[in-house]
Amino acid sequence: MAEFRVRRFDGKKSYWQTFNVPAKKGMTVLEGLYYIKENLDSSLAFRASCRMGICGSCAMRINGKPRLACETQILFLGDRITVEPLDNFTVIKDLVTDFEGFFAKHKAIKPYLIREDVKYDEPRELLQTPKELNEYYIFTLCIKCGACYSVCPAAATLDGYLGPAAMTAAYRFCADSRDKGKKERYEIVSSSNGVWRCHLAMECSEVCPKNVEPAKAVQLLRRRTAFSILKSLLGW
Repeated sequence: MAEFRVRRFDGKKSYWQTFNVPAKKGMTVLEGLYYIKENLDSSLAFRASCRMGICGSCAMRINGKPRLACETQILFLGDRITVEPLDNFTVIKDLVTDFEGFFAKHKAIKPYLIREDVKYDEPRELLQTPKELNEYYIFTLCIKCGACYSVCPAAATLDGYLGPAAMTAAYRFCADSRDKGKKERYEIVSSSNGVWRCHLAMECSEVCPKNVEPAKAVQLLRRRTAFSILKSLLGW
């Protein structure tokens, strides 16, 4: 039996509630939450979808650390589990947080290939070498779960800060040999809410469930934007 201590929110106040969940080998925290919802308290709210670590919907703070509930096994944590909503997000209800601003920041960095020669009536394959693919591949694995954003000290103190996930996506496309929109993105990420606000805490890489290393992406993006600014000043 595992004790689930869940931080709940009813729209007005936050409070803790404890549930006893029969745990067995291989059972995940997400399955424990479903047990609570189906057997103990149907009003418990949480977000989940794929149950296989792909969609990122079930990211929450488990025993003090952002994790995917669907990938976190109860018995690895012991018999006491603390579950809270992600930090740095507005809580809507219980473990459900508002991702609207998070996705708006992601959209702001233009997370798609920018080219002027695209003809949708005459599509063609854009080729690149394995070496060119390796320049950015690791950063394509981001599932936008928000774990990195929830531990970012800059995001905690500056509402407009783009955050590690959005800037990882910006670097992913800037490093793509098929993309022609680097200059546009450099202007966006070098703004007052961009890469220069990063505190280098590195927690974003520490908690990423996919080992994407957003802190590395932000530092690589810093170097690229610095060179871009320097080239602009020198007229290169």
